[in-house]
Amino acid sequence: MDRHEAVALSLVLLAAAGPAFAADPDGAALYQQHCASCHDASAVTRAPAPAALRLMSPENIVRSLETGAMKAQGAPLDAAQKLALARFLTGKTTGTPSPAQSGLCAAKSEFSLSGPAWNGWGADLGNTRFQPEKTAGLSAAQVPKLKLKWAFAFPNTFTANGQPTIAGGRILVASANRNVYSLDAKTGCQYWSFETEAPVRTAITVAGKAAFFGDLRANAYAVDASTGALLWKVHVDGHPRSTIVGAPTYYGGKLFVPVTAAEEGPAMNPAYECCSARGALVALDAATGKQIWKTYTIAEEPHIVGKTKAGRPMWGPSGASIWSAPTLDAERQAIYVGTGDNFSDPPTGTSDSVMALDMNTGKILWVKQLTAGDAFNVACVMPNKESCPASNGPDFDLGASPILVTSESGKRLLLVSQKSGVARAIDPDKKGEILWEERVGRGGALGGIQWGSASDGKNMYVAVSDIALINFAPLTPDPKVGGGLFALDIATGKRIWAAPPPSCEGRSHCSPAQSAAISAIPGVVFSGSVDGRLRAYSTGDGKIIWDFDTVREFTTVNGLIAKGGSMDGPGPTIAAGMLYVGSGYGSWGGAPGNVLLAFEAK
Repeated sequence: MDRHEAVALSLVLLAAAGPAFAADPDGAALYQQHCASCHDASAVTRAPAPAALRLMSPENIVRSLETGAMKAQGAPLDAAQKLALARFLTGKTTGTPSPAQSGLCAAKSEFSLSGPAWNGWGADLGNTRFQPEKTAGLSAAQVPKLKLKWAFAFPNTFTANGQPTIAGGRILVASANRNVYSLDAKTGCQYWSFETEAPVRTAITVAGKAAFFGDLRANAYAVDASTGALLWKVHVDGHPRSTIVGAPTYYGGKLFVPVTAAEEGPAMNPAYECCSARGALVALDAATGKQIWKTYTIAEEPHIVGKTKAGRPMWGPSGASIWSAPTLDAERQAIYVGTGDNFSDPPTGTSDSVMALDMNTGKILWVKQLTAGDAFNVACVMPNKESCPASNGPDFDLGASPILVTSESGKRLLLVSQKSGVARAIDPDKKGEILWEERVGRGGALGGIQWGSASDGKNMYVAVSDIALINFAPLTPDPKVGGGLFALDIATGKRIWAAPPPSCEGRSHCSPAQSAAISAIPGVVFSGSVDGRLRAYSTGDGKIIWDFDTVREFTTVNGLIAKGGSMDGPGPTIAAGMLYVGSGYGSWGGAPGNVLLAFEAK
């Protein structure tokens, strides 16, 4: 399904507003009539819980209803209704002064892409999420000595789901508050910020002096890495529900941008005509933004295939989103992407698949489907199931980037993670032939392997989500279910070790699920958990050698008090002796937060 984010785009409403309210509408009444059934059941719908929305500003909520992700749902509301709802949800009055912009760098400097870096999502073209010790500047022996050096607050948001890029002595990081920031890597002072049309959650890729990223309205951007000045902006897909979640990848003067079709959430509304969006990969000229080629993950254009019980048109085929950064194969001049499920019938042969495309033309070279017949949307978990396809799941996306590695014997492998709970190696030189597979989790809509594994060229390191709930009202995660970290031999899939999830004892509303992407350096794997802790594991035996609790308040370098929370989505990044990670994930009932943390060994 979703990478559980499709519905998290529903920042305010479940459905379009109904009858008009009085001239001075009651925000509480608006919420109860139009929002509560979605946001009070965030564990089912994966929409942000009310506690998360309170971290936003009323202006941001109104803007989301007017021009952002909730524009369609906000259209029937008048200005007074939007303001009342925003004030109720945030507990703040409009016109509240913006946070003072403190912590600016004393001197501006020209950006230069030099020195140790973690550039983009996976640190290299193969998306291994592994940093060699020379570049990391951090050894396994130093990891237990890591201490917090500085913290940076993302104002007016409930999530910190933009993975920080390290390049040229700077941190480039996106925020759900519609800003991209350039910070000094050592001190956290701010060089510049750039405001986007919609929230950004992609990692940032740097090439030359340009920084590239995408937003949740399917806009790709290039900005000057020195100043933050806009170089170009391109709308890569015209469907109103298309977004960019995976990081764009640069190679040879081209920028490869993955497109996510985000209709799973809107499909829960019986009035929505589900579904007509398709995943895609777009190649742009990195210098100008001009489109070179575009390939949809589903070749057939969606058309009406039937009607819902209420008589609304049903469209298909749809879905097969690309949720993650493309993996580049310079030797074969190929690009590998993982796809998600279909949203409506008929299911296609390219959903839940690894696809290989020609880097120069966009031609599909081969497709390896790992789960067939998987069509699902959030209507399938709602009582009326109005738009639920007959296939009805199991929602086994490939939400993580394939990892391209070469074994000690010289064999090239693609390591594949899936929400089914199965890790695999497939052969990129034999059209995705399966070489081995190993089950590490039970899988499910919020289960299995979510956002990304890592590999040091010897082992594949795999973290498991498998979130479970024992109550929905109030939301209560099962503290004894989910999580775990595994080391698998990349050549055979043999399990080297398994680290059980740490206990949630003594923590309220705690889940041990390890949904976030993991990262590795020689001898160490870092894994963030939904319980809000970042842990370092020995690659030798899986034992924990460092543990930091992010669920607390932090005084930040930009003069604000920030909160840490659940860790999900992106993973930590490491370079030049520093480790950086965001904390806070207010979707599906997770603990909200809005902080970027920087660590250094003392």
